[in-house]
Amino acid sequence: MLEICCGSYEDALAAYNGGAKQIELNAALALGGLTPSLASLTLTKRHTDLKVICMVRPRGGGFCYSEKEFEVMMADCQLLLENGADGIAFGFLNSDLTIDTIRAQKMINLIHQYKKEAVFHRAIDVVNDYETSIETLIKLNIDRILTSGQKEKAPQAVERLASIQAQYGAQITFLIGSGVNETNAVELMQTTGITNIHSSCKDWCLDPTTENLDVSYAYTESPSPLAYDVVLMEKVRKLVRVVTE
Repeated sequence: MLEICCGSYEDALAAYNGGAKQIELNAALALGGLTPSLASLTLTKRHTDLKVICMVRPRGGGFCYSEKEFEVMMADCQLLLENGADGIAFGFLNSDLTIDTIRAQKMINLIHQYKKEAVFHRAIDVVNDYETSIETLIKLNIDRILTSGQKEKAPQAVERLASIQAQYGAQITFLIGSGVNETNAVELMQTTGITNIHSSCKDWCLDPTTENLDVSYAYTESPSPLAYDVVLMEKVRKLVRVVTE
């Protein structure tokens, strides 16, 4: 399974036209992905037949949320599910870098009430005890775990990813994300045994209104002060081709 990480309705169309069948829909990918708008979800479902997993994340930074943030996340989750989301990606951690089981269970239960997929995202990559956290999520009945093997980029964690797949792959589906592209996807699947991959297929566009005089809205990691990230259809097409050959 190939999932394209999208930051907008326009990204979703690029993924769809590139041959993808499934996306993770976000806003603000520069912040690691936040909850998308209902408009971006409903337009995507109206004009494509993509399977859409929606991010539920209220802010950038980490994953230890206040009561008000949790209230918003649960409301967002329900609204997205009621408007066609095929699943929800989320993550809850305690301040001691363990899984917040109480909140995670509440969200999993809500998602499963709608008979949709519950995906724990890369919050798993900052926990202190990786294997114990995976076992905890399995007990909570999560459907999938998105992970880079606790490295910044998944290709740096091939042995770790292969290890968790061997140990837990019969109980849970892993999804490899971060640093996955058309040049390494096949090798990653072969060496880890994980056949579900997550890629942004990212490129950059320029917006001349991003900065002027002494004011800037530039992304810190962009190649140009005027650049913003997009999904490139041609990169999706290349990735689909290599994965399905």
